[in-house]
Amino acid sequence: MSGGGLLAGPDGALRCPWGLSTEDYVAYHDTEWGKPVHGDDALYERLCLEAFQSGLSWLTILRRREGFRKAFGDFRIAAVAEFGPADAERLLADEGIIRNRAKIEATLANAKVLAGWEPGELDALIWSHAPKRKARAPRTTGDVPAVTPESTALAKALKKAGIRFVGPTTAYALMQACGLVNDHLAGCVSREA
Repeated sequence: MSGGGLLAGPDGALRCPWGLSTEDYVAYHDTEWGKPVHGDDALYERLCLEAFQSGLSWLTILRRREGFRKAFGDFRIAAVAEFGPADAERLLADEGIIRNRAKIEATLANAKVLAGWEPGELDALIWSHAPKRKARAPRTTGDVPAVTPESTALAKALKKAGIRFVGPTTAYALMQACGLVNDHLAGCVSREA
């Protein structure tokens, strides 16, 4: 993110600058990013997509999200936990997703770990790392951190539990996307929506 402040969209509403860079981002910014997400499968999906995004633009992932959902059984943990070596090879050939062996293997391994958890356990673990106090609204994108003590703790907790391919930056992106933190800029139409 650059150090930019709010921009007016075609509808006149003020938005975070990244949220106006493409039509795909406008919809994602306005309806999804920063909204609370609950449920183990829904959070598993976000965790996987954030891992696939590592080193890439989120737009790349967003534009392939339906392909990812189709390839990974709608990110139902129980279904993906049953994937085997033939599925891994199928995924490596799937042009609808990012074909990165390490990320695919982590996605499959993480499902196997999570399949052994109690229902709601992933949700509870992730949400237990939401900041305890409400942070001040950032004024510019330069005020938005890439890592926080909470994201570092979340990454450590997930790794300790056997979850792969998640570091503090990926954990913070997950926290932003799933509404654990609200990093919409002060005055953004989506901040209080």
